Amino acid sequence: MFSQKLKAQLREAIREVQNHPKPGVLFKDITPLINHPVLFGTLIDALKDRYKLHNIDFVVGIEARGFILGAALAYALQAGFVPIRKQGKLPYQTLSASYELEYGTDTIEIHADAFRELNDAHVVLIDDLIATGGTALASLELLEKLQAHCVEACFLISLNEFGGLEKVSEKASAFSVLEYDS
Repeated sequence: MFSQKLKAQLREAIREVQNHPKPGVLFKDITPLINHPVLFGTLIDALKDRYKLHNIDFVVGIEARGFILGAALAYALQAGFVPIRKQGKLPYQTLSASYELEYGTDTIEIHADAFRELNDAHVVLIDDLIATGGTALASLELLEKLQAHCVEACFLISLNEFGGLEKVSEKASAFSVLEYDS
C-alpha cells in the first residue's frame, strides 16, 4: 500500500513554508501534492485499498484540507462524504463539540442528519495533518454523538512532537501516512 518509495514521493511533493501562518511555524503545504494528478491519484488509490474491505458508509473530512482528501476518498470508495466545519458554517441543524486551543477554545460542527438516519454508520475520519489532536478528538466526539463507528482516523501527516496521533489512538484506531519528528 504505502511503500517507502510512495512515502518518499509524497514527502517530496509537500512544500515546507517557513513562518506561516505565524513566526516560528514550519507549515506543511499539500497544494503541490494535490496539484500533481498522478501522485494524488496514487495516494487516493492507496487509501482506497486500505479501507475497501471495511464497508465504509461515509468519509468524514475535517475543514478544510480534509475536504479535499475526504471527497476524493469517498468517491473512490463509493461512499458518502460528510464535512465537519467551524462553528456557524453549516446551514442546517448541527451538533457541536469544542476543544482547547493554545489561547482559548474553538468549536466544530456536523449536520445532525449527516448519516441519513443510518445507525452505526461505518466512517473514516480524515484530515491532512494532525498536531495536538484537538480537532480530531472533537470530531470523534461528534461521531460518537451520532452513533457512528469510526473505523479509523486517518491523516496524511502527523507532527509527532505534539502527540496528537497518540491521543487520538486512545479513542479510536488512528493512522498517518507520513510522520515527521521535530
